[in-house]
Amino acid sequence: MSAETTGNASSAYIKHHLTNLTYGQHPDGSWGFAHTTAEAGEMGFWALNVDSLGWSIGLGVVFLLIFRSVAVKATSGVPTGLQNFVEMIVDFIDTTVKEAFHKANPLIAPLGLTIFVWVFLMNAMDLIPVDFIPQAFHLVGIDNMKVVPSTDPNVTMGMSFSIFFLILFYSIKEKGAGGFFNELARNPFEHPVFIPFNLFLEILNLVTKPISLGLRLFGNMYAGEMIFILIALLPAWIQWSLSVPWAIFHILVITLQAFIFMVLTIVYLAMAHESH
Repeated sequence: MSAETTGNASSAYIKHHLTNLTYGQHPDGSWGFAHTTAEAGEMGFWALNVDSLGWSIGLGVVFLLIFRSVAVKATSGVPTGLQNFVEMIVDFIDTTVKEAFHKANPLIAPLGLTIFVWVFLMNAMDLIPVDFIPQAFHLVGIDNMKVVPSTDPNVTMGMSFSIFFLILFYSIKEKGAGGFFNELARNPFEHPVFIPFNLFLEILNLVTKPISLGLRLFGNMYAGEMIFILIALLPAWIQWSLSVPWAIFHILVITLQAFIFMVLTIVYLAMAHESH
């Protein structure tokens, strides 16, 4: 096999693993699934990445079922097994929220728990061998299947903009529309002549919060997925010697990214509750 043929095969392999199962309207007006990245790009705004939606919703359901099962079967005394693990996570999130959020809001702790566990589960899909699930779906006629929702910017940005709307909601609720506007208009300079400049800086700072929040998670997870894909292109005898150490290190990455996403969410919402 020539170097050019090998390069084309490798390029096709990478593109295949980075292509979502997308459903939308084709340029000719018909609706259906895209079979290539180019077709997906031609579908426009209303195209849906079915695999990202399916896996993220499915993992959310798994999270709810596990935690509900533990809550229903919880016993007094020293917890064991899964109950002990869940209680450790809940205590950890509760401590983190108390340290960063000093107001009374019953939504913040459950939101922090949901974000941490849900993002962790989505990230953890990256630890499954890259060909395992896609090959299983290929057997039933589905060619494209991305199984790591957090490597899809639509998912990460959707989550971050949901948090952005919460920031706006609580900023207006706690300070009033006038108080929120005054906070934007009077920082960092108090003099009225600087109001346009202050608004520009503060609105830019406000908008960049969800963008950086979503892109940080996407970028780190996308890079990790790319490394797994590149390792899968190597000869079989060397794959395990590289993929296992990277997977062990990646456990730290996926946990850290879930923690950062949660902490920044709590910090941003704490700032929305405070007057400056």
